[in-house]
Amino acid sequence: MRIATWNINSVRARAERARAVLERWDLDALLLQETKCTPAQFPREIFEEAGYEVACAGLNQWNGVAILSRVGIENVQVGFPGQPGFSKVDDDGALLSTPTVEARALGARLGTGPDAVNVWSLYIPNGRAYGDPHFHYKLEFLEALRASVRTRLSEEPDCPLLLAGDWNVAPRDTDVWDIDYFRNDVGVYVTAEERGALAALLEAGVEDITRAAEGADYTFWDYQRLRFPKNHGMRIDFGFASAALAARHTRSIIDRDERKGKGASDHVPVIMEFAN
Repeated sequence: MRIATWNINSVRARAERARAVLERWDLDALLLQETKCTPAQFPREIFEEAGYEVACAGLNQWNGVAILSRVGIENVQVGFPGQPGFSKVDDDGALLSTPTVEARALGARLGTGPDAVNVWSLYIPNGRAYGDPHFHYKLEFLEALRASVRTRLSEEPDCPLLLAGDWNVAPRDTDVWDIDYFRNDVGVYVTAEERGALAALLEAGVEDITRAAEGADYTFWDYQRLRFPKNHGMRIDFGFASAALAARHTRSIIDRDERKGKGASDHVPVIMEFAN
C-alpha cells in the first residue's frame, strides 16, 4: 500500500494538482491537511472520477483535513478522543469564546483484512509565538494526542496505526535551514517544549518512519524571501507508525518537485510505502 500525506494549503485551489499527485505516485490513499473548506465545498468529484472515496472535515476557510482512498474508507472519525478545543482570549487571558474543536484530525480504516491500515490525517496547531495562546493550545493538543495513542495501543498492541500530517514541529536542528534564525527570530517550531511534546508522543508507541525519506531534506518552503530557490526550508511533515505498521514500511519519499511551478502549495507530499 502506498499512502501520502500533504498539507495542500487549499484543496479547492489545488484540486488538479492533488489529482496529479495521486496519478504520479499511483497512491492508494492521500491524507490532506489545511483543506480550507467545509465538506459541502470540498471538490470531491474530481477525486471520485479518479476512483477515490472522500472523507473530509472542515468548519470554515481555516484548517480542514481529508482522506482520499481507492482501497475503501471505513470507521471514519472526526477528532480523536480527548481532542482539545481552542478558545480566544483577551490580552489579560480572559476567555472571549467557548472552546471550538477545530477540524484538525480525521481518522479512518483503509483497506481490508491483514493489509488494512488505521490512519489519522493531522494538522497540528501552529504555535504562532512563544507564550501565545496558540502555543499553549499546541502543547495541549499534542499531549491529548499522546494520551489517545497510548490508550489505543495499550488496548490493541498490534494495531497497524499511522499518524501523518503537518506537525508544525522541527524535531532536530537539521530540520530547519538555519537553527539560529528560528531560535532567535521565529520563536516556535524548535522550542524544548514543542520538541518534548513530540518526543513524548513517539514514546507512546509510534516511530518516525519518514526520517530516512529520499528526495529532499525539507517538506516546507515559505512563499516569502525566495525561500524555495534558496532551499531555506523546514521539515515539519512526518508519518509516525505503530510497531505493527512500521514493520511493513519499506521506504518513504519527499516529493520536492511538487513545490515547483505556479500555484504550488508551500508544503510537499511525503509518500510512504508498505508491504502487504
